[in-house]
Amino acid sequence: MSMSHSQRLPLIDLLKVVASQLIVLHHLAFYGPMADHAAPLMPRLIDWLADPARMVVQVFLVVGGYLAALSLAPDGRVHTPTRVTSRLLERYLRLALPLTLALLLAIVAAALARNCMEHPSVPVSPSPIQFFAHLLLLQDVIGKEALSAGIWYVAIDLQLYAALVLWLAMVVALLKRPDRVRQVLPLGVVVAVAWSAVCVNRQSSWDIWAPYFFAAYGLGVLAAWARTGRSARMAFFLALVSVLLGLWLEWRDRLAIAASLAVLLWASHGIRSRIAHRSVDTRSTWLDALHYLGQISYATFLVHFPVSMVINALFTAYVPPAAGLQAVGVLLAWVCSILAGSLFHHVAEAPLMRLVSRCKASGWGWGQRRHGALTD
Repeated sequence: MSMSHSQRLPLIDLLKVVASQLIVLHHLAFYGPMADHAAPLMPRLIDWLADPARMVVQVFLVVGGYLAALSLAPDGRVHTPTRVTSRLLERYLRLALPLTLALLLAIVAAALARNCMEHPSVPVSPSPIQFFAHLLLLQDVIGKEALSAGIWYVAIDLQLYAALVLWLAMVVALLKRPDRVRQVLPLGVVVAVAWSAVCVNRQSSWDIWAPYFFAAYGLGVLAAWARTGRSARMAFFLALVSVLLGLWLEWRDRLAIAASLAVLLWASHGIRSRIAHRSVDTRSTWLDALHYLGQISYATFLVHFPVSMVINALFTAYVPPAAGLQAVGVLLAWVCSILAGSLFHHVAEAPLMRLVSRCKASGWGWGQRRHGALTD
């Protein structure tokens, strides 16, 4: 979702920054030998980063649903008809174009790493079908090894967004009255949340498909709409009850975290108005920095793996395997990942997003009318 700086909710930026940095550190904890050598120096931290820290992905899921809801149906209303093809094409391009460049960097970095070290986290040289499966975000569906860390989430994000867009389009097509649309929209999301929490999310074989994550994503969607009226709040609370039922049937830390985050987002709506009315000149520097780090979080997520591979290769080849020295390598990889993310955002991601926006504004070259029923 696009917001002006003054209208952004700092909590969203904070969650995105913390989550993205923890994911980077999570991957640094077991991708490459540096963390293996550094583990004796900080065993508990490395163990925590290697496993429990991965649950921070629930932040991406809840926040992703929250922002998607505000973008597609602000205040729970679909103000214009939903062009499904255009919406999904835009989302795919915004995810896949930067990902393609990052994958090329990852392939080069992995080739360099294979020449300097042997480690199970280093991907093998990709086949053409493996690479194209990644471009289509189908690598997990057809069982191909990932070429970079965390790519599974990009595919899931697209699936979840597509499910929400299709639901909105179907409701709008069937129910012509805006007030009925507003009442029915949250109910379908509640059903999806309940189905996921009680059934699907308990079966790990579903973890390459969107329904496995409907509970967390749907809670984010409903948290965004819960401030718009009594029916939306009731839907949100009903979804929370279904999640509690799912947790009673089988406790899952990840689901409890998602529910807590959704409640936090719902409870923080009052902050938005205070931030929106604050003068630009009085914003503190840390809010600007937080906003910037949030802005480059996807770029950082995309490039941290090739950065990690290169630094792991260099430290394997040229630095003794002492715990202290290798720990410095881990910290260096973390800092370089942020710097590389910033560079990638400005050089690649932002220009590509501007290109997508221009193509969208011109109707993707399909002769769409610029006025009337255009929703995007």
